Amino acid sequence: MLHRRPWREELEIIDRTMKAVSGITDPNEMVQVYWDGVDDLWPMEHYVSLSRRGVEAPKVVVTRSSRFTEHFNPWTQREKLPVLSGGILSEIAYADKPMVINDLDQRLKPDDPGHFFLHGFKTLIALPQYEDGKGLNVGISLVGPGEEFDEAMLPMMHWQASLFGRGTQNLVLRNQLSAALADLDRELQAVGEIQRSLLPSELPRIEGFDLAAWYQTSARAGGDYYDFFPIGEKEWGTFIADVSGHGTPAAVLMAITHAIAHTRPGSPKPVAEVLAHLNTHLSKSYTPSGSFVTAFYATLDPDSGRLVYSSAGHNPPRLLRDGKIISLEEAGGLPLGILADQRYPEASATLRPGDVLVLYTDGITEAMAPMAKDGSRELFGTDRLDDLLCEHSGSTADQIVAAIRAAVTVFRSGTAPTDDQTIVVLRRLK
Repeated sequence: MLHRRPWREELEIIDRTMKAVSGITDPNEMVQVYWDGVDDLWPMEHYVSLSRRGVEAPKVVVTRSSRFTEHFNPWTQREKLPVLSGGILSEIAYADKPMVINDLDQRLKPDDPGHFFLHGFKTLIALPQYEDGKGLNVGISLVGPGEEFDEAMLPMMHWQASLFGRGTQNLVLRNQLSAALADLDRELQAVGEIQRSLLPSELPRIEGFDLAAWYQTSARAGGDYYDFFPIGEKEWGTFIADVSGHGTPAAVLMAITHAIAHTRPGSPKPVAEVLAHLNTHLSKSYTPSGSFVTAFYATLDPDSGRLVYSSAGHNPPRLLRDGKIISLEEAGGLPLGILADQRYPEASATLRPGDVLVLYTDGITEAMAPMAKDGSRELFGTDRLDDLLCEHSGSTADQIVAAIRAAVTVFRSGTAPTDDQTIVVLRRLK
């Protein structure tokens, strides 16, 4: 007779089983450990498990049976499991309710598709495991002639089996999600590698100037972009941009911006025409969903130090001269990709020997400190950047980039960056 053990013995068995289950990631192993625990709790030698997942009525898959001579993994070897159609097992699988058949030996016909699994038993107890109200899986216990079964145990057995079924399905979903996230991460990593390949592999050598740059995404891929364009024998174009948003969408738009910039016919000047060309193509074909690109573009004559520039809604560059920040005349228009007919007026300045021009994206000035007790978060800000630059007035371009990176990292105090970060420094040598 199948009966309940004293409660202390039951508690010990359940606790031991739950501890074993808690560290398992393979659903097939989890089911085996669970059934071993159930067998200790309520010894029952004969069983059948059914699944109607992936088949149409009246078909049913037999996933486990005490009469199997070889056991297969229902998740990885499903094609090796028997599929039945009709009969008592099909009736049970699609009943969507617990069933107890006490006259199984009388109801079972020799031609029943489930005869092999059911013959020789008198009583059948079927407990479904539900998903969205449907018993997609069913566990069946079988009792032979002369054996007795305490039906008062059924409610607790049903409760336990149902909860375990949900736990198994959650484990399967977790594994599927982990695999999907791993695939997505590999794809994002590939996107990030492609994106980085679009950046200059090395900085140009501009006579009379010291250059440095740094680029860091907040995710695998990002939307910041910087570039240098040779103009004639000595001049250079310097470009920095920041695509709205983060991650893969921003990285794709960044790559498009790169392609448009590099396929523009003719010389990459005048500045206003380069920005207008980018803006026209982005706004007409690539930014219908509200995305946009802030950008700053300048041409530099190394001999004279003359800088001609314009901004498309980008952060104003910092010009460091004699230990002070010098304001550049504002010139430009809206970010790229908003209005197709936008114009971008130019302005000019002269970089003197010792001057430092710092271009950056807002991931620098909008880096955030850890959250305060009142829920607020302070930004790094332009004032901190200016003070830092003034402190490093005599430093090299590489030293200035390193100082900014270090200061922003300390300011965040271990919190992850919320935006991509890019710095380009041009220092005119004395």
